[in-house]
Amino acid sequence: MSNRRLTNHIVVITGASGGIGREMAMLAASQGALPILIARSLDKLKEAQRVIKEHYQIEADVHSLDISDLDAIQDVFTAILKKHGHIDVLINNAGFGIFDYFTDATLKDIKSMFDVNVVGLMACTRMAVPHMIERRSGHIINIASIAGKLATPKSTVYSASKHAVLGFTNGLRMELEDQGVQVTAVNPGPIRTNFFHIADPEGGYTASVNRFMIEPEHVASKVIAAIGTKKREINLPWTMSTGSRLYQLFPRLVEAIAGGLFKMK
Repeated sequence: MSNRRLTNHIVVITGASGGIGREMAMLAASQGALPILIARSLDKLKEAQRVIKEHYQIEADVHSLDISDLDAIQDVFTAILKKHGHIDVLINNAGFGIFDYFTDATLKDIKSMFDVNVVGLMACTRMAVPHMIERRSGHIINIASIAGKLATPKSTVYSASKHAVLGFTNGLRMELEDQGVQVTAVNPGPIRTNFFHIADPEGGYTASVNRFMIEPEHVASKVIAAIGTKKREINLPWTMSTGSRLYQLFPRLVEAIAGGLFKMK
């Protein structure tokens, strides 16, 4: 018998036009949820909407949105809440990275990463949380990164943005723990998606970490399974998670032993 545990749940997913965002939307729909898909590409959103309708007989809602546009975020979430009444789950998945040495990074790129990865994520959360508190029910899931725990050369700015996401997520979790709202951080390592078309256009890093890459379907399954639970963090894969924990305990030793691996970009 199919798993319909998310029947009638309103699940908002940013960055839903591809990669793990699209996979999470499909999996949520397969479990009976109504996915609300947000991304910049309306064409890709409509294609995901069509597939969901065809496979699961659910009419997903789609909204074209640039997560760096704070006014547009307010407009879109206001429209969602007016139409659907509430949000059960917000998965903040939208984000991007540009791998470059800090001295070569442009201020425009630095600002863009923080505008999307941090400020935009916070703005989306700010629109959803008050209504969740009012209902004493809801789940915020923030897609951060192992890079937020273990920074490496050429991911300096990206890692800083994801470190900010983790700090925000941990603080928010404690603020909301008595309000009936769950907060989960997801920290994946490299995922086999189009993320690296922007982050690593020359393909050197992608080739060097290919054996460590995880499939988007695997990440999506872990995230959707966590909905409605008190899961604090999801760290994938276990090898990189273990490495980040060791780094927090023994940073100098880990840098000495694994410094070459860190510089594979």
